[in-house]
Amino acid sequence: MRIAIYPGSFDPITNGHLDVIQRAAKLFDRVIVAVAENEKKNPLFSLNERRDLVAHSVKGFRHVEADTFSGLLVRYVESRSGGAIIRGLRAVSDFEFEFQLALMNRRLDERIETIFMMPKDIYTFISSRIVKEIARLGGDVSAFVPAEVKIALDRKFAILGSE
Repeated sequence: MRIAIYPGSFDPITNGHLDVIQRAAKLFDRVIVAVAENEKKNPLFSLNERRDLVAHSVKGFRHVEADTFSGLLVRYVESRSGGAIIRGLRAVSDFEFEFQLALMNRRLDERIETIFMMPKDIYTFISSRIVKEIARLGGDVSAFVPAEVKIALDRKFAILGSE
């Protein structure tokens, strides 16, 4: 079975992420969207909230599941019997960092391949950071994220705004 891991913070998951997931699901027998625990990024949503938003967003995709992980990615990939890591590239600016990560992961475990995938051009400008900023300022993000994520963003910023 060909298993791919698509890791990320997914804070929150966007339509660009979903595009990559949907296309990866056509290439692999199973895709695991692995939500990373990385408190250094100071996420808006908790690890469990992010996993739940991912799980809800991919529920209609065949052979795709959501999970969480912490620690070294290659160890997680090994623990899930994965053979590939999926990484999304939106622009050339993403490439240098992603290339360094791919080379390091290869050095740590040469059996695991990194596959770079680009979202459709209509999603290349979308990032979780920009989506959060638009939502925080009261803008409409419904074109950039699944409906459940928009609701979660609105709810989160309403709570933060009332504090």
